[in-house]
Amino acid sequence: MDRTPLSPRPAYRHWTRIQTLWADNDIYGHVNNAVHYRWFDTAVNAWLIERGLLDIEKGNPIGLVVETACRYAASLAYPEVVEIGLAVEKIGTSSVTYRLGAFGAGKDEAAAQGRFTHVYVDRASRRPVPLPEDWRAAFGELLLD
Repeated sequence: MDRTPLSPRPAYRHWTRIQTLWADNDIYGHVNNAVHYRWFDTAVNAWLIERGLLDIEKGNPIGLVVETACRYAASLAYPEVVEIGLAVEKIGTSSVTYRLGAFGAGKDEAAAQGRFTHVYVDRASRRPVPLPEDWRAAFGELLLD
């Protein structure tokens, strides 16, 4: 098990606020682990849409998630507001690996830290394609040192 401390707030380059829902809590009274992945996917895709990179109906290329992971350090629960930090760990030829942190609103320490990798593919063939240069530049703004 990885015992490396979770990344602090300054390790993230972009933030998305998400209101927890009543249905996010599980029988144990905290947000279920699967919900964190929904938040991470939402934060990444919202950023892509805001930057004009992702057109969910007609855009090309599209990102397919090929790997995910998450480490949990503290509970979150409805009705908390959660802040999802986003950064890029690695930019490949046709892939991007994101780091995401879930923080209780205003809290300094992450409750969870995730990562996932998108491989960008042609919408029709589903085969990997090189990232367009404007996409590389945008991802570069989120790239960790």
